[in-house]
Amino acid sequence: MGAEPLEIYLAEQDLDRSLREDVRVGLTAQPKWLPPKWFYDARGSELFGEITRLPEYYPTRAERAVLTEHADEIAELTGAKTLIELGSGSSEKTRLLLDAFTRHGDLGTFVPLDVSVSALRESTDQIAAEYPGLRVRGIVGDFTRQLDRLPTGGRRLVVFLGGTIGNLLPVERAEFLTAMRAALEAGDWLLIGTDLVKDPKVIVPAYDDTAGVTADFNRNVLRVINRELGADFDPEAFTHVAVWDPEHEWIEMRLRAEHPTRVHVLDLDVEFAAGEELRTEVSAKFHPEGIAAELTDAGFASHAFWTDPDGLFGVTLARAD
Repeated sequence: MGAEPLEIYLAEQDLDRSLREDVRVGLTAQPKWLPPKWFYDARGSELFGEITRLPEYYPTRAERAVLTEHADEIAELTGAKTLIELGSGSSEKTRLLLDAFTRHGDLGTFVPLDVSVSALRESTDQIAAEYPGLRVRGIVGDFTRQLDRLPTGGRRLVVFLGGTIGNLLPVERAEFLTAMRAALEAGDWLLIGTDLVKDPKVIVPAYDDTAGVTADFNRNVLRVINRELGADFDPEAFTHVAVWDPEHEWIEMRLRAEHPTRVHVLDLDVEFAAGEELRTEVSAKFHPEGIAAELTDAGFASHAFWTDPDGLFGVTLARAD
């Protein structure tokens, strides 16, 4: 059947405007910050792929173990006709679900949503070739802004994997889940992956590997800003830092200035003191009862919760009330 032409609701000028706004607000804040979505240009995506294969980085393996064990059950429980994936990337783990729906049920449509036109076009072409009876309908959009563009009708299952929800601050998570519920009909399903709270000695190395791949990934945000906005960051002047925050139960990735430095970007001259840190990512970890409560507050009812054999990562299946 082949993949349908991409539906584009996020143009290059939208991304440029969003990047400019985030850089202006984040670099003039105290403390300074940047959102993690700007890691992911082609090089950043390649580096993240390397990260997921590192021995220290357990989330991808653990989530895959959950899906391998329970994909058939998910297909049988939901009976979904349309599978929607937010922040789809290559949709690698989603193939476990697509295979399960092929064995159980009559899934008709797969709808991956991602901000990258090139990545989405490549993945939709591959999936259409691998699952020839499936309608593949890619949407270029931001899952924090374009949930109203999701297709309607039929019983839908939305999947949001990789623990990506942990990159949202608590207020942002509440807003996202509320918007997600508003985009769904009663009886639709949400499958969400969450990294679990555990010993920081396990968590921190996943964000600060010995090979330095995560450090390179972290500094990539500066390269993106240099290229897209004509900034003059020296990425090597910043050290990668990963810190566990026990109060908020999240990991923070930061870039620490090695020495006093001034950066020109947009119409700003941004000063960094020696040792000053720029926060580039928050990755919250969850307790099972915590994510269940957040889903309930947004109008979902948790139906099932599964973990990998080591209890590192959780996957929740919830239904829209």
